Amino acid sequence: MPKGNGKDNKVTDDKMNKRKGTETYTADDITVLKGLEPVRQRPAMYIGDVATRGLHHLVYEVVDNSIDEALAGYAHKISVSINQNGAITVIDDGRGIPTDIHPEEKRSALEVVMTVLHAGGKFDKNTYKVSGGLHGVGVSVVNALSELLEVEVYRNGKIWYQKYIRGKPQEDVKIKGKIDSGKTGTKITFIPDPQIFKNRIFKFETIAERLRELAFLNPDVELNIVDLRSGQEQEEKFHFKGGLVEFVKYIDATRPSIMKKPVYAKGQGRDEANRLVEVEMAFQFNDQFNENVFTYVNNINTLEGGTHLVGFRSAHTRSLNSYATKNNLVKENSVQLTGDDFKEGLTAVLSIKVQEPQFEGQTKTKLGNSEIKGIVETIIGDQLSTWLDENPGDAKRIIEKCLRAAEAREAARKARDLARRKSALESSSLPGKLADCSINDPEHCELYIVEGDSAGGSAKQGRDRRFQAILPIKGKILNVEKARLHKILENEEIRNIFTAIGTGVGEDFDPSKIRYGKIIIMCDADVDGSHIRTLLLTLFFRYMKEIIELGHIYIAQPPLYKLKKGKQEFYAYDDEERDEIIKRLKSEKKVEKDPPKEPTVHEGSIITTDGILISRFKGLGEMNPEQLWSTTMDPETRTVLQVSIENAADADRTFSILMGDEVEPRRAFIEKNAKYVRNLDV
Repeated sequence: MPKGNGKDNKVTDDKMNKRKGTETYTADDITVLKGLEPVRQRPAMYIGDVATRGLHHLVYEVVDNSIDEALAGYAHKISVSINQNGAITVIDDGRGIPTDIHPEEKRSALEVVMTVLHAGGKFDKNTYKVSGGLHGVGVSVVNALSELLEVEVYRNGKIWYQKYIRGKPQEDVKIKGKIDSGKTGTKITFIPDPQIFKNRIFKFETIAERLRELAFLNPDVELNIVDLRSGQEQEEKFHFKGGLVEFVKYIDATRPSIMKKPVYAKGQGRDEANRLVEVEMAFQFNDQFNENVFTYVNNINTLEGGTHLVGFRSAHTRSLNSYATKNNLVKENSVQLTGDDFKEGLTAVLSIKVQEPQFEGQTKTKLGNSEIKGIVETIIGDQLSTWLDENPGDAKRIIEKCLRAAEAREAARKARDLARRKSALESSSLPGKLADCSINDPEHCELYIVEGDSAGGSAKQGRDRRFQAILPIKGKILNVEKARLHKILENEEIRNIFTAIGTGVGEDFDPSKIRYGKIIIMCDADVDGSHIRTLLLTLFFRYMKEIIELGHIYIAQPPLYKLKKGKQEFYAYDDEERDEIIKRLKSEKKVEKDPPKEPTVHEGSIITTDGILISRFKGLGEMNPEQLWSTTMDPETRTVLQVSIENAADADRTFSILMGDEVEPRRAFIEKNAKYVRNLDV
């Protein structure tokens, strides 16, 4: 009989198993990935994901290399083309990637740059004083994730060429031809690998937005994009000599400015290592209520701000406050100005160039260099104070707007206090219409914001009560683009949304208090549903932008069609899927013992000659709970779109076009983008 209890025996067994595992886990189990293999094994580590965002990131990495040549003063023209076969070609007139033999690698420097991670000129500050991109891994990553990549280099009167398949060179670098000795530059053509990317269709507008942004930030560079695909031929050219001033005007195109012209400041400083830091800024105030500040470091959009943004805010607030006090523009008994009051209606772009930027995290969205705050604060503070003294009319209008913002802030505070007191008197602080879930962990919880009580009722019955919460809303909420916060808080539907989500709003906003990891907007697939969805997205973008950036906002995709043939039922989410199902059903040859009953044709439905009944859903309320669950809410079968902000400046401009007061820009936007709307006819 063995000694000891069962627990002791279990410990002994565990130790023996561990020893056996140690014996079988040897050096043979260690995998060494060489060359570009790590990129192909884990592409998301290098480009974020392998969906649409990562696909377009490939283009940006190649373009960023060309922009770095421009920052160094050698490139002035950059062209991007989407070719007929779906490939991308990027051409610049920079110096051209070196082609001579690398002293350590003993092969052409061109091949080294294209096939070795962390190889490039970005690490040598004599070659590039400042740079963006992925610090030397960008173009090699693109090569690794391309089915085919071809590079041509124009140097010393010759065309140098090399071809790669999935990152592997197919031949040595060779001379392809001769050119004018004065021509220099690089041409890269690549086709994304279908083994990596399921969707390889590039979007013209997505690339154009990034090129437009780069053109504003680099006024000496001309950028253009052309789409050569059949039926999609179009071209846009970007060259903005006014730089950041034109950028601010572009962002505020649909919002009238209260100033004669934007404020512009530019200067240089030195960091702790005596390295040059360049600072450039432009801003203006419009007659609206939201703040729009965009910051860049070496052309990288720092979405989370950083020390440069802190320096700008400090200089901006201090200069305006000082001017208001010095000129007796703030009365003793009036509400006092704070930093938040100087944000209302502010549109600003801040761009700095730093030789050794230190970004917090791998996403490079927040600058961490501590000394940058003081440099930015000094340059902008001095020049803004001078501008205010020289432009008293604009300065007075700015202070008057800030005082109105202070009064609105006080009104919003009273509205929040009233809402808190009211909630404290109620039995529950959550909205009465909210059907909450039983799980409390936000990571596993979902909130469906559902259009209409009818659809809300079906959703409540069809949901999984453990982790899915339902909040029905009545029709169209207030357009927050045209209202201050205290007016917004008077809207019951919006208050319910804020309360259910739990993050608070305004001064109380705290994204860490979010109650649901997924907030899913579920509206009808019609014009009214699109309008409601846009109103909700405007609300989130203007007052809870951080929860979009953190990936919490989604859009449900209810089916557009129900198809029925005999006892078989199918759901189609767009016209293409509908046609595919019809084609498949027509090709099926099934022997029926008894002829199928003629299906009942409802209003809005049609029946094909093959007996296929096609119904177009008019709204979510038409679905019973089981249908809504299986098509739109079941995590195993549903399709949801995650909302992201690829380009904050263009997103801001789009919201102001769609939800602002100007009619003509909205009409132009609708006419330009009508081709992307799903066909709503049966």
